[in-house]
Amino acid sequence: MQIKVNFLDNLRLEAKFDDFTVVADQPIRYKGDGSAPGPFDYFLASSAMCAAYFVKVYCLARDIPTENIRLSQNNIVDPENRYNQIFKIDVELPEDISEKDRQGILRAIDRCTVKKVVQTGPEFQVNIVDSLDDGSQALLMATPDNTTETYILGKDLPLERTIANMTELLAGLGMKIEVASWRNIVPNVWSLHIRDADSQMCFTNGKGATKESALASALGEFLERLNCNFFYNDQFWGEDIANAEFVHYPNEKWFQPGGNDELPTEILDEYCLGIFDAEGELRGSHLYDTNSGNVERGICSLPYVRHSDGEVVYFPSNLIENLYLSNGMSAGNTLAEAQVQCLSEIFERAVKREILEGEIALPDVPAEVIARYPGIEAGIKGLEEQGFPVLVKDASLGGQYPVMCVTLMNPRTGGVFASFGAHPSFEVALERSLTELLQGRSFEGLNDLPQPTFESQAVQEPNNFVEHFIDSTGLVSWRFFSARSDFDFVDWDFSAEGDDANQQEADALFAILENLGKESYMAVFDQLGVPACRILVPDFSEVYPVEDLIWDNTNKALYFRKDILNLHALDDDQLAALVERLEDSELDNYTDINTLIGIEFDDNTVWGQLTILELKLLSYLALGQLEEAKELVESFMQFNDNTVDRGLFYQALNAVLEVTLDDEMELEDYEFNFRRMFGDERMNAALGSVDGSVRFYGLTPTNMQLEGLDKHLRLIDSYKKLHAARAKAAH
Repeated sequence: MQIKVNFLDNLRLEAKFDDFTVVADQPIRYKGDGSAPGPFDYFLASSAMCAAYFVKVYCLARDIPTENIRLSQNNIVDPENRYNQIFKIDVELPEDISEKDRQGILRAIDRCTVKKVVQTGPEFQVNIVDSLDDGSQALLMATPDNTTETYILGKDLPLERTIANMTELLAGLGMKIEVASWRNIVPNVWSLHIRDADSQMCFTNGKGATKESALASALGEFLERLNCNFFYNDQFWGEDIANAEFVHYPNEKWFQPGGNDELPTEILDEYCLGIFDAEGELRGSHLYDTNSGNVERGICSLPYVRHSDGEVVYFPSNLIENLYLSNGMSAGNTLAEAQVQCLSEIFERAVKREILEGEIALPDVPAEVIARYPGIEAGIKGLEEQGFPVLVKDASLGGQYPVMCVTLMNPRTGGVFASFGAHPSFEVALERSLTELLQGRSFEGLNDLPQPTFESQAVQEPNNFVEHFIDSTGLVSWRFFSARSDFDFVDWDFSAEGDDANQQEADALFAILENLGKESYMAVFDQLGVPACRILVPDFSEVYPVEDLIWDNTNKALYFRKDILNLHALDDDQLAALVERLEDSELDNYTDINTLIGIEFDDNTVWGQLTILELKLLSYLALGQLEEAKELVESFMQFNDNTVDRGLFYQALNAVLEVTLDDEMELEDYEFNFRRMFGDERMNAALGSVDGSVRFYGLTPTNMQLEGLDKHLRLIDSYKKLHAARAKAAH
């Protein structure tokens, strides 16, 4: 994690990381102002809070109340050496907690991350640098040297060279990559989480049988998502980029809708139109670009090559953003390697969907087949030894597809997790299924898995597939576990050999699509220095329903974004028009405003927690429509998941509105005790919100230039690095 420190007045310091700011000071006896804890005090507190966190996690997983659990830490200093200290952590447990759970809580405390880092002994490297932006990959640990070459199946270069090349490319783009976490909880299963230290919305996870393969996986996914703009998929990119020479890529084209909002004739082809506009309801305005919001330029469209004949077809960026998420994108050492990964991923998701929604029972992989792969067998055994039954299934549907499945059961909670993996190699597909299962997960994390169900409708719900796509935590049918499988086991193999093995495998995977009657389209992105591609297979690789283009399109943001960002500058007529549009839209009142308009607000601010309901509520107050505001306050209080402080403000506001709207009560009769209950600051805000002297309490002013929205501006700064690289490559 990157922590940036600013020097404030006297001895005060300010540390900034993620979306947080921590201020430290020194006691007055050390010439400080005593306004905040000192750095060492934060260090001591972090150890105690880390221990308490693990106690809380343990108790939550077992429904153990924590109200009567107390924890304290004292540090005992060696008089001969003040740097030699004992951290004494005491935990007080109620008598009704069983001996088993008492020991479990002690083991949980022993897992404290701060404790483990201190015990291991961190290494400090102190350097003087010309610029803090130099050494972009200094935080990327476990990078192997170039003295060895380790080849793995499916990769055209050894892991060491792959990691070195990708690291160099990211450094050249100005991305400061840091490893946030490593996990290796069973043998031969590694995963890590990496992110851009300057914009932590940009992150990926990697997985593999070794730490090097997991690191290569994470870096490859990071470059894949940079090339396909996935990190910035749903966000507003600012007015500068919206009006730049290009928005997404230098080869994009913009087409105008017809006079009656018809689709431009230059986009899509007959095959795609039959899928995306089967009912003839899709209009040009549905396809305006969400990221730029520049309706005047028309519909931003990107060139994709049709596989069957090599013709170029233009796909609206809006359509891709709304339907495909990250499905079918990859970066690799070669284009063929990237194609194999793209197509494998597409088959994995499509077959997974067919199996789960069809409640298909898969055949077990025989033990003698698993034994061919000792590393995978050891990982499975490691899970079994921890008390998690594991089912290894052939998901090829009778040898049609290169897909495998590893399913974990958690007898402690009754939850299950079906993990799928795909690749032309049986071994690689099986390994991916296992490593995907544990990617970024601890054993405690396996307690959150959903329970299987016999309710077919719940399994077949479109949002269930989205949950499976995002993190594989959707519902699974009990029918999936039937011992009577719907297919026989096939010991399949779609892999090839030789120097052009990846190209042969890509051709074979394209052939499967052709046999299914599916057309595919590919875009190649090479401006950032690494072979990357994205493949779309209409009516096969979508994540969201095609109907979302009409009924749940992200460019609904364009109806609200400008006015919401300029909220404090709106006059009453403009504000009333905004509220009317929100009401007419019939959007869910609990939709987050950041999701609605594509802005990354700091989660720790009122903007970051703001919903449509609260925005309408505050707008009605500003307009003096108190009865409408009162109705929404009651809804807010009933379903509030905001902060305690915000909840108390609305409790105070509700009390003031109750008295104000009752002709038989006078506010001055209650104000004294209201203030005793809620405090002067909160009551001043509530009273001011009702009489109109306070508008949009808690929301700091901003505008279309995104003033004060540091988190979002960091994201745009990240995108501008790609934009500059693409512009340079194009000229």
